[in-house]
Amino acid sequence: MSIKSYGQSFLQTDWKSGIAVFLVALPLCLGIALASGAPLLAGLIAGIVGGIIVSWASGSQLSVSGPAAGLTIIVANAITEVGSFSGFLVVVVLAGFIQVILGLAKMGKLGSFFPSSVIQGMLVAIGIVIILKQIPHAIGDDLDFIGEFEFHQIADGQNTFSELVNSLLSINPGALIISLCGLLLLFFWTTLSKKLPLLSQLPASLFVVLLGVYLNASFELWLPEWYLGNSKDHMVGLPLFSNLSEIAQSMVSPDWTVLSNPQIYSLALTLALVASLESLLSLEATDSLDPAKRISSADRELLAQGAGNIISGFLGGLPITSVIVRSSTNVYAGGKSKMSGFFHGILLLLAVLLLPHYLNKIPLACLASILLYTGYKLAHPSQFKKVISEGWKQWIPFIITIIIVVSVDLLWGIFIGTTMGIGFVIITNYSSVFSVYNRQNEILIKFQKDVTFLHKMAIKEVFRKIPSGTEVYIDTTKVHFMDHDIQLLIQEFISSARERGIEAEITEIKKK
Repeated sequence: MSIKSYGQSFLQTDWKSGIAVFLVALPLCLGIALASGAPLLAGLIAGIVGGIIVSWASGSQLSVSGPAAGLTIIVANAITEVGSFSGFLVVVVLAGFIQVILGLAKMGKLGSFFPSSVIQGMLVAIGIVIILKQIPHAIGDDLDFIGEFEFHQIADGQNTFSELVNSLLSINPGALIISLCGLLLLFFWTTLSKKLPLLSQLPASLFVVLLGVYLNASFELWLPEWYLGNSKDHMVGLPLFSNLSEIAQSMVSPDWTVLSNPQIYSLALTLALVASLESLLSLEATDSLDPAKRISSADRELLAQGAGNIISGFLGGLPITSVIVRSSTNVYAGGKSKMSGFFHGILLLLAVLLLPHYLNKIPLACLASILLYTGYKLAHPSQFKKVISEGWKQWIPFIITIIIVVSVDLLWGIFIGTTMGIGFVIITNYSSVFSVYNRQNEILIKFQKDVTFLHKMAIKEVFRKIPSGTEVYIDTTKVHFMDHDIQLLIQEFISSARERGIEAEITEIKKK
C-alpha cells in the first residue's frame, strides 16, 4: 500500500479501530506487567513499541503486537532467576536478536504447518477464555488483572471456573450495570447507526467508555454504594508522572554485567522460541480473520518481532509478541491496514505523557464489555457449525484444541490439537494411497498417490493374501514418488510370484 492509501484507510476506518485496540491494550499492558513482577511502565513501553515500531515492520496489515499474557510465567520466572528486572532486559534483547536470526533463516514458514482446524479451535477457545475471564470483571470482581488468560490464576491461586463461581456470589451492582449497558450498546450499534448515520463514522468502543465514565460519575452523586471510583482495583491504573524527566528516571536500562552469566542465554533462547511460536500462531489466526484474505509474510513477522524486542529491551519494556486478542479486536472494529495498530501505539504514548488522570476514571467493567463482545465474535456458534459440517477429522482436533486451551493453556492446546490433526492426516493418507479391484481371477492394485514406507505393512498384507492362479496388475502411473522400501517390496513380490503360481505385471512409474 502507498502512503496515500494508508492515509485514506486511516481516515475511513483505522482511527476508529485504533481507539478500540488502545482501550483493550491499555489495561492489558498494565495487568501483564503487574503479573510478571515488572514495573507498570515496562508493560506500557512494550505496548508502545509494539504499536509504533512493530506495526510498520510487521508482515501483516492487521496483526497488533504488545506484551503477551502467555509469557507472564516465563517472564516472572526469568526475572527471579536472573535476579533483577534490569538483568532480565538483557534476556529480552538477546531473544530479539535470536528472532531476527530465525527470520533471516526463513523459519517463519513453520507457522503454516499448523492445521486450519487447530487454528480455528484456537480462535474459538480464546473467545471462550475471554468470556470466562471477563465475566468476573463485568460484575465487579477485579482482584485478578484484566489481561490474565491462564487457567490457573496467578494472583489468588484459583482457576478460571472457581473464580467465576466465586464472582457470581458477590456481584457489584455498579459494575454490572456499566458492563451490561456497554454490551447492549455494542450489540445494537449497527442498528443505531442505520437510524443515525453519523454514528457509523464514530467508534462504538469510545462511546462504551464514555457511557461507563458517565454512569460511574452518576453513581457517585446518586448511589454512592454503587460507585467504583473509591477503589483503584475497579479502575484503570495508569502510573502518574508529573513531568517527562520523571518518566525518564522511571525507565530501567539493561544491566549488561549479566552477560557473564551463562544462564541468560538459555533463558533468551526459550523466550525467543515461545514468543516466536505465539507470534506465528497469532499471524495465522489473524490472516484467517482478515476479510480481505491477505497472506502475511511470516519471515518478515519474525524479523519485526525480533526488532521490537531488541528496542523494547533497550528501553526497559517487556517482551513483545503478536497478540490475537488485540488483533481480533482490530479486525472486528473494522481495521483495514497497519495504521490502526500504529495509531493504538500513538494513543498509548499519549496516555503515558498527557492523559493518565483522565484515563484513570475509566471503570474496568466497561473495558470488560468490549472484551466480552470480542470473545463472542471469536466464539460465535456459527464457527462450531461450520467446522462440524466439514467432518469428524476436522472437528475432533478442533474440539480437543478448545478443551485444552480453555483448561490448560494456549501452547498445550496447539501442540495436542496439531498432534491429533497430523495423526488424522497419516490415517487418511495410509488408507487411501491404493485401491484393490477383484474380477474373477484378476486383481488390479491401483496406486492413487505417492507411496512412503508408512504404507509398507498394508501393501505386504495385500500381497500375502493373493491366491495362487491369479493374474495381478500393479498400476503406478499416478505415482510421482515411491519410497525405495516400497519399490523393493514390489520387486520382491514380482520375482517370487511365479513360485506361488501368480502372474504379476507392473506399469512403470512415470518419472516427473
